[in-house]
Amino acid sequence: MITIGLIGKTNVGKSTFFSAATLIDVPIANRPFVTIEPNKGVGYVKVLCAHNELGVKCRPRNSICIDKYRFIPVTLVDVAGLIPGAHEGKGLGNRFLDELRRADVLLHVIDASGSTDEEGKPVPAGSYDPEVEIVSIQGEFDTWFTDIVKKDWDKFAKTVDLTGKDVVDSLLSKLSGLSINRKNIIEALRKADLMNEKLTSWSNDKIQRFALTLRNVSKPIVIVANKADKEEAKKIIERLKTKYQYVIPASAQAELALRKADKAGLIRYIPGESSFDINGQLSEQQLNALNYIKQSVLDVYGSTGVQEALNIATFNAGNNIVVYPVEDEKKYTDRNGNVLPDALIMPRGSKAIDVAYAIHTDLGEGFLYAIDVKRKIKIGADYEVNDGSIIKIVSTKASK
Repeated sequence: MITIGLIGKTNVGKSTFFSAATLIDVPIANRPFVTIEPNKGVGYVKVLCAHNELGVKCRPRNSICIDKYRFIPVTLVDVAGLIPGAHEGKGLGNRFLDELRRADVLLHVIDASGSTDEEGKPVPAGSYDPEVEIVSIQGEFDTWFTDIVKKDWDKFAKTVDLTGKDVVDSLLSKLSGLSINRKNIIEALRKADLMNEKLTSWSNDKIQRFALTLRNVSKPIVIVANKADKEEAKKIIERLKTKYQYVIPASAQAELALRKADKAGLIRYIPGESSFDINGQLSEQQLNALNYIKQSVLDVYGSTGVQEALNIATFNAGNNIVVYPVEDEKKYTDRNGNVLPDALIMPRGSKAIDVAYAIHTDLGEGFLYAIDVKRKIKIGADYEVNDGSIIKIVSTKASK
């Protein structure tokens, strides 16, 4: 399961975002360090389900299908607000950063309205520039990450160069605790222009360049511009969009309200949609709250941004696709008759053999061939699967 880490300073709405995405109640208050222990829960990314083009009704096992959408689970980890000096342990920073080791991608939640200062204390909206916290918090994470790469570097580099060990394998072993794969290492070496240089020849600047490139490759960051419903946020968001690749306007509070209203049966709301339907009679207070969300969030941005942030983090920044494995290529079922039972999130560029191993190690070890169900063709181990592919694996070993 993909793991998404939530970072940010205190009092920007991280815990509200976490609650809105997972519907898990967590402490939420207008003061620093309300979150001490990391909150872990399951959120969902949203894609058009493959059943739409097949004309069948799916029966999912590992995910949820609502109307035309498949909701696929991802793990969310919300750590305490980070402060300057976190990489040195200030404010328990090292402890919190360690909780993000296994994250595949990060969501950096900021107060886009500029209504909290660098310590997370309330200030008049628009009086604080949230770009300061972007630079500060991401700098803390980058420094922490770089320190891990640099640790015992001289000894490590000499051992690798003298023994003639494979550089990629050696780096992969050294950094195994950071949830980094071989592809990440190779891409970082290539982008940092260090592919063919001996490790002992790397200067401190080159080590840092590699570390920062690897962080960007292995743990990309998406900015969630929270509190976007406030008027002061609009200009700030537009400015940030010109400087950063991924900036998602969001109102976690609006999403949480809509999700709770839907759960209570007051409205019908599908996460990520631009509208909702009211069920029955609501109080004047409830109607006013919903009208505010519609006018200040949904009509302005097209959604609350929470679902979009999860999707952008997983599929755009994380560069993943969705693949549907089946056992019966004609009925699109597993052995128990479940139609399109599973939706797997796979790295873009995955091969048929990767899908086999993702289902079960035995299928990968006994791989013979696969079938691209939509195209009705037999494919080999090195065939690159596409987003939305439906794949049957034929193996000498049955999955358990």
